[in-house]
Amino acid sequence: MARTPSSTLTPAELKVMQVLWRSGPSSAAEVVQTLHGKRGPQDSTVRTILRILERKGYVRHKRDGRTFVYQTIVGESEAQKGALREVISRFFENSPERLVLNLLRHEDVSPQELDRLRKLVDEE
Repeated sequence: MARTPSSTLTPAELKVMQVLWRSGPSSAAEVVQTLHGKRGPQDSTVRTILRILERKGYVRHKRDGRTFVYQTIVGESEAQKGALREVISRFFENSPERLVLNLLRHEDVSPQELDRLRKLVDEE
């Protein structure tokens, strides 16, 4: 059975997007160079990922001579919101409350973090 394409970012796509968010518009070769020190993917893999990201609407490219320069369309915050919506939908029956309760029950949240959360809730 074929895997359903994801509208959110896969781990490999996220690594490429993080390079573009941090570095700004970049060629595939520049992305490879940035990732190479981190045991990153090969050139052909990065080019494939960039095409997928373009198809998903996360990046666009412009031609600079014979080189494609890729630029993000979706900001990091927007991508985070989309991923979070996906998690809430898939695992928490579209309930942000269930997500927060799960985090509070199963993660170590410091008293300082709880105070900040209380203040944020009070501001809303």
